Amino acid sequence: MTTTTDNGLKVLDGGQLRLLRAIDTAFLRLARTWEAPEFRFPFLIGSKDLDTFDYFDNFPHLGLAATRLDPKRLGALLAEAPRPLDRIPAEVMEPTGFALPSAACYAIYLDLAGSELPPEGTLRTTLGTCFRNEDHYDGLQRLLGFSMREIVFIGPEEGAKQHLLRAKEAVTSLCAELGLDVSLEVATDPFFDKNGGKAKMQRLFPVKEEFVVDGLAIGSVNYHRNFFGERCSIRAGEDLAHTSCLAFGLERWVHALTERFGSTEAAVSAVERLG
Repeated sequence: MTTTTDNGLKVLDGGQLRLLRAIDTAFLRLARTWEAPEFRFPFLIGSKDLDTFDYFDNFPHLGLAATRLDPKRLGALLAEAPRPLDRIPAEVMEPTGFALPSAACYAIYLDLAGSELPPEGTLRTTLGTCFRNEDHYDGLQRLLGFSMREIVFIGPEEGAKQHLLRAKEAVTSLCAELGLDVSLEVATDPFFDKNGGKAKMQRLFPVKEEFVVDGLAIGSVNYHRNFFGERCSIRAGEDLAHTSCLAFGLERWVHALTERFGSTEAAVSAVERLG
């Protein structure tokens, strides 16, 4: 049984954790088949790096910072405030150069900044803990902090587009094997500031399609053109690199598979039979 804490935080029990790891193993098999090596990146991201991607302009509603608390001001607060603290006020926080990432792929582009890739491009995969300041949360379907597996292509335009096609075929096939009734829908991106209306947004997310099961997006494919190649000075041969990614929200898969099979134990058995 899932236990609940406040503000979109959930605890995975042993069965749910086993299911999360089993489905991620299936995603890793895809990555290995496509010769995408796995990387582990820092949990935080520089605010300067995010600003390079126009993140704070385009996603002001999602931002979460990681900040240091000033010991003296905190001590004064603790001497006077009711305990336990339910909120830490801004006046005890120091300015910070770090934020909590809302997507796993940003770290890949930053790691490749200034590099020249082979003309055919390259792939990377990573599992990141991502954070989003949502207006509401809903069990494992919408969390403050969650696990995101991404398989990212960085290279020529045609290679980026082919990665999207291959990814859509692979995920559709995987869902069929698991008996998930999935549809591929052009996203009305839930992370887009609909009131902003900025042309920049079209450069960041000109193509985004979601894999939807019972109204829940459990993954997506995204094409960014050469936006990240330009901002990070990544070249594939003589041209700026294009990027595309396949992303999975692992806790959402846990929810969808548990609903499909009726229990985590049955879901784990089904996923492990994929082999």
